[in-house]
Amino acid sequence: MNRSELLDTAKNVITKDRAATHGDAEENFDIIAKYWSIHLGIPVKKEDVAVMMVLFKTARIKTNPSYIDNWIDGIGYFACGGEIATSIG
Repeated sequence: MNRSELLDTAKNVITKDRAATHGDAEENFDIIAKYWSIHLGIPVKKEDVAVMMVLFKTARIKTNPSYIDNWIDGIGYFACGGEIATSIG
């Protein structure tokens, strides 16, 4: 899979597939941030959720670098995080 195909696949996943299944990414990241804040006892922002999920996918890539879904998901989390971070304020 080339980089263009990776980006196109990630775009479809985060704008169609996941959005239809899980709802609005920013709302979900906000809910996750609240749960994580309570569990960890520290403030977690919704853009932190995107970074932490990218790190999660990075750890999975370390174990199995040829599994393409982890790369696609990482791209998707970065895109969602960038959108959230640039819409804040």
